[in-house]
Amino acid sequence: MPVFIWEAVTKKDEVKKGEIEAVDELTVRGLLRRQGFKSIEVKVKPKDLMEYLPFLKGKIKEKNVVVFCRIFSTMINAGLPLIQCLDLLAQQEQNKEFAKIIRTVKEDIEGGTSLTNALKKYPKIFDELFVNLIAAGEAGGILDVILERLSNYMEKAMKLKARVKGAMTYPAAVLVISVAVVALLLLKVIPVFKKMFEGMGGQLPGLTQALINASEFMQSYWYFMAAVVVVIYIAFVRFYRTEKGRWAIDSLILKSPVFGELLKKVAVAKFSRTLSTMMSSGVPILEGLTIVSKTSGNVVVEAALLKTRQSISEGKTIAEPLAETGIFPPMVVQMISVGEATGALDSMLNKIAIFYDDEVDVAVDAMTALLEPIMMVFLGGVVGGMIIAMYLPIFKLASVVG
Repeated sequence: MPVFIWEAVTKKDEVKKGEIEAVDELTVRGLLRRQGFKSIEVKVKPKDLMEYLPFLKGKIKEKNVVVFCRIFSTMINAGLPLIQCLDLLAQQEQNKEFAKIIRTVKEDIEGGTSLTNALKKYPKIFDELFVNLIAAGEAGGILDVILERLSNYMEKAMKLKARVKGAMTYPAAVLVISVAVVALLLLKVIPVFKKMFEGMGGQLPGLTQALINASEFMQSYWYFMAAVVVVIYIAFVRFYRTEKGRWAIDSLILKSPVFGELLKKVAVAKFSRTLSTMMSSGVPILEGLTIVSKTSGNVVVEAALLKTRQSISEGKTIAEPLAETGIFPPMVVQMISVGEATGALDSMLNKIAIFYDDEVDVAVDAMTALLEPIMMVFLGGVVGGMIIAMYLPIFKLASVVG
């Protein structure tokens, strides 16, 4: 439906402006008159350039949603009506796409829809966890508390994600630099040495000849090599999208020596914090485990949590099936068992999350400290080996002359 821009005067002679989505102009005028407005002016909103070029649209980031939750919670706690809160949030939101969604949510609520159902229309922005917690907040009349918990949860989740990304940035950067340096040497530097060696005559050392052959091959078939890389990447992505492929790769990642242990700690921290937030907000544990499994990001962890949910539905404790998964350490299982026994499972899960946040920090520092010298040796070995190979004939010539 088209969007209309309207301007009208209230009974107190106050000028109000806004936007509304409707079938036609008459519908807009009718809606505004029913709200008590007069001297109404309505016109179709001109389409933005970004409507035609989707790639220019501002991406809605997790940080936008966190700020939205934080301010929304403060407004609700201050006693402002829900519609007014959403109107103010839409006005001050700098991300145009997100502001548009907030306005649509406000209009849906004005039409009689609940906040939960209005948010459900945007699963890419407000996931199942978010929507379920909002539903619990609406049902319990504690929407401001739930929004504050959500913002705290999302902030901590963002920090956890940033730590893992930060740990992988250094080795990825070194690898990219290594590939770029090797390509530059093979395409630009080696051919210069090749011409010089041709004028010298004689047989080149095996290592030097192999490097020159590699340079000639790359110059002649660089497009073929680029195509192979693209094909491998596409094949990997397609394989990972299959059930068997994702299971195989996720299992391999969890079993890897250094990165696997880090991901297990991240999984424990994420599981503990998410389930703690949901239980403290009144979401049943079985429903909470279903949602937590979907947000785990790893099919092996997801399967383990769904198996745990099935065991709990059969009357078992949560600690027992978690111990059988092999992903959760004995200490975590014991703490969860104590939390179940004392009736303070949500509090115990929160303590586990705090502890494992620190464990992730330690693991990231240890991995970085381990990878740094390995990557430097790798880069130095590759580039140094190529330089030595190029200078071998010069050393050989110097020894002959001597």
